[in-house]
Amino acid sequence: MKIALMYTIFAVFATAANIAGQDLTIRIYQGPFAIIASIFIGTAVGLVLKYGLDKRYIFKYQTQTLQQGSKTFTLYTLMGLITTVIFWGLELLFDALYGTKEMRYVGGIIGLAIGYFVKYQLDKKYVFK
Repeated sequence: MKIALMYTIFAVFATAANIAGQDLTIRIYQGPFAIIASIFIGTAVGLVLKYGLDKRYIFKYQTQTLQQGSKTFTLYTLMGLITTVIFWGLELLFDALYGTKEMRYVGGIIGLAIGYFVKYQLDKKYVFK
């Protein structure tokens, strides 16, 4: 139960960092690719934060070499691509349906919640073994 609670808290932190990264990007850039750029930047911010927290506190995983660390981060990122499709899909769907920043973020939060649940299962099985 402790791990589930910690994972949930870390997912909330990463979600907040993701949305903050998106919001900051939109404030800085309002060009034709603003939404896609903001989703990409937010995803990168959330990914790096969540990787560090998961690696250290959830899976208590230590890499011994730079090569092993790179391989672990690459696998973590690849597993994240699967769940990112869920997140981006819901965020873009909410944007298309409602057309507001707030509802786009709601879609993103729902997508991230579903994605993080799936990601934990994938990381446990394939990344931090």
